[in-house]
Amino acid sequence: MESDYLPSQRTIAYRDWLLGLKKLFKSVQLKSAVKVNQELLGFYWELGQEIVEKQQQADWGSGFLPQLSKDLCAEFPEIKGFSTRNLQYVVRWYLFYSTDIPIAQQPVAQLPKSPETPSQSTDNERLTNLATASGQIGQQAVARLPGAMLESITSIPWGHNIVIISKSSSLDEALYYVRQTLTHGWSRAVLVHQIESDLFTREGSATSNFATTLPPAQSDLAQQTLKDPYVFDFLTLTKDHNERDIENQLTDHISKFLIELGAGFAYLGRQVPLQVSDRDFFLDLLFYHTQLHCYVVIELKTGDFEPEFAGKLNFYLKAVDESLRTQRDEPTIGILLCKTKNKLIAEYALSDINKPIGVSEYQLTQSLPDSLKPSLPSIEELEAELQQDFDDE
Repeated sequence: MESDYLPSQRTIAYRDWLLGLKKLFKSVQLKSAVKVNQELLGFYWELGQEIVEKQQQADWGSGFLPQLSKDLCAEFPEIKGFSTRNLQYVVRWYLFYSTDIPIAQQPVAQLPKSPETPSQSTDNERLTNLATASGQIGQQAVARLPGAMLESITSIPWGHNIVIISKSSSLDEALYYVRQTLTHGWSRAVLVHQIESDLFTREGSATSNFATTLPPAQSDLAQQTLKDPYVFDFLTLTKDHNERDIENQLTDHISKFLIELGAGFAYLGRQVPLQVSDRDFFLDLLFYHTQLHCYVVIELKTGDFEPEFAGKLNFYLKAVDESLRTQRDEPTIGILLCKTKNKLIAEYALSDINKPIGVSEYQLTQSLPDSLKPSLPSIEELEAELQQDFDDE
């Protein structure tokens, strides 16, 4: 009689097959959740347009949205996205992306800035502001988004959309955070942190010599990889801290450090030894960038940028290229992180350096939310994020 237990080889094969099935089903679940999210947000877009048009064409008063909410909730009691507050966000979302006039200039900006921080005005006042905004915009300002843009904003969760329109001051800034969310799979907590740390203006703004030391495609990507300033608000340092103290804490909080550095950085080590002739030298921090396909050396300085820092880092990059770089790797890049820098002095110092170096400042003063999660959430976290948006009122 055959045993109830599978033989070991068959057990291994079965487990591998079962693991594959689980991964496939989770992938299907995620794709299904994303599709449902897109369909729901597509409906929200049409709903927002309809509401704005009705507000323009008919004087239905401030009770319009509460009545609409009541009727929709009665018809679809299992759907929690038809609350008056959520309908307000639907309209605000539509107006933000379909209006040529900056949203900050409109009375609709007086609506709640985020689900967590509602306005202190009454519902009737908010609805009056909404009706006034709709009437002031006029037909000439309302237009459908290009298909690709509408597809992008409906591809991220509803809660992310609310955060973006509530915290962004321009269409360009909002679309930047939409693209970043799609590219990196940010959780809502990470998105909030990136907006509040002003990533939109920090990214790509570092002083560098990449344009003269790297091929154009590599130069552009490398420039966008750098930020200025970097925000190390998760560090707790004494007043008389030194470079080693910062280095130790950055590596102690490596996951948060990697989030601030951005996508593509793989941590290789700190105080990495390099031997040149009969002397040993030590790199503060060494990374490999998976998109740039190169080693990245980071040097930390607690004071103002000095020209000699660039010369020393140039030496380190030469040593890394000679000892670690292979034919498959692009030229090693250096990043100098200083407490402060004079932009003109930094530009002068880099102008005759033949290795690619960027110079950025760093800040230690802001506070990081305790709820910050890893920048690449799991499938389960994405599913939970989408489900939460469907359940939010």
